[in-house]
Amino acid sequence: MNGFADRGLSEDDFGETKGGLKAFDAFPKTKPTYLTQTQSGANWTLLLLVTCAWLSISEAMRWWVGTTSHTFSVEKGVGHDLQLNLDIVVAMRCQDLHVNVQDASGDRILAGETLKKDHTRWQNWKGGHALAHDANSLAAKYEEEDVHDYLGAAKKKKFPKTPRFRGTPNACRIYGSLEGNKVQGDFHITARGHGYLEFGLEHLEHNQFNFSHVVNELSFGPFYPSLTNPLDNTIEYTPTPDDHFYKFQYYLSVVPTVFTDTSSTIVTNQYAVTEQSHGVSEVSVPGIFFKYDIEPIMLTIAEENGGFLALLIRLVNVVSGVMVAGGWCFRIGEALVEVWGKRNKRSDGLGVLHGRSTSLDEKRGL
Repeated sequence: MNGFADRGLSEDDFGETKGGLKAFDAFPKTKPTYLTQTQSGANWTLLLLVTCAWLSISEAMRWWVGTTSHTFSVEKGVGHDLQLNLDIVVAMRCQDLHVNVQDASGDRILAGETLKKDHTRWQNWKGGHALAHDANSLAAKYEEEDVHDYLGAAKKKKFPKTPRFRGTPNACRIYGSLEGNKVQGDFHITARGHGYLEFGLEHLEHNQFNFSHVVNELSFGPFYPSLTNPLDNTIEYTPTPDDHFYKFQYYLSVVPTVFTDTSSTIVTNQYAVTEQSHGVSEVSVPGIFFKYDIEPIMLTIAEENGGFLALLIRLVNVVSGVMVAGGWCFRIGEALVEVWGKRNKRSDGLGVLHGRSTSLDEKRGL
């Protein structure tokens, strides 16, 4: 006889020993009647289920949004044309301004004949913000948009209309797109009769100079007005109304950029800008100058999300990992509680024995 029978126990109560294929189970299961349900076990199970649900939802949302990668590479091929999109308001009359583009190849474009000029009032265009002069403030004002925002904005390609005004016009809105060579160049706005020696061009009085301006749009490549560029909605003033000879200079580094996802792709350009402004003498040429340079690299911003099978594999890994780790943590916690309980019982038991021995000693008169 074994020791189980002496205590009224039977091996039949543990697992399945017969009854068809269940008899071949290599891992006999404990009967449900021998499972102890505790409050701590139920709470721990609920915590694990909530954790699995939260991590699974987070993983599914991350898969739905996708991941964005930035890749730099040498630009392939040779580009010959570059479209420049401009929408700027200068606090001078249109007939007093001269707009021109000149690039490193020696070509000169009379931008004033290509771009549109609308009379307006300066008071209607004061909603812009000043251009940041340090990297931290620039990052606060300009943040890269999501790839989907770029792809969605590519559907709009029209300049807004010039708002109506009352009174005498005292400003000029210059806007439109023009084609140039894809090389280093300068786009500048100067006063009539200053900066160029042209026959029959009337000289403008110096006290009428005011190159305060608002840049509503400045971009390169296809015109997508909904995209955010560093100079968009920026405003610059001359320090005082008496600073007629004032020069604003912008230095732009243009980087060809490709935005792509699983369904569509757009090719455009991004740029970084630094700015400086200062007063000049009467022998110099005041105005607004944009100097741009084309970088020989290409930035590809791609958004992609893995297949549905990859999502299922990640979800299985997350759930199984939480369950396994949670089970180990629960067992370790139960073992520590059990050890701590035995230690306390041992301490209480020693205290009782000590007390009995003391009482016997007192009876004996010790």
